Amino acid sequence: QVQVVESGGGLVQAGGSLRLSCKVSGRIRSINVMTWVRQAPGKERELVARVTGAGSTDYGDSVKGRFTIPGDNAKNTVGLQMNSLNPEDTAVYYCNALVTTTRGSVVNYWGQGTQVTVSS
Repeated sequence: QVQVVESGGGLVQAGGSLRLSCKVSGRIRSINVMTWVRQAPGKERELVARVTGAGSTDYGDSVKGRFTIPGDNAKNTVGLQMNSLNPEDTAVYYCNALVTTTRGSVVNYWGQGTQVTVSS
């Protein structure tokens, strides 16, 4: 069984910073891609950032230049450093992990999400 757990959400004032973390645990052989998406009330899910097992990163247009995936992540953990936050960043942030299990299957797993609220 594989678990994906996000942490680090909370309330922050506009202009502030937060760092989210996503940890993957369980019977995995490797992590192929880890993706952060977010969903604000009444809006569709939106790509925030993505990192491959090889270390390539990709960011959504609305967060480029403000959000980064740090390079100092622990094993099977990916962070999301969010700077210059504004109220439009308010959303539930979800982590997705595309993993290869110990049985050789490639499976997508989602975390429960963590709320980020940015006050003006």
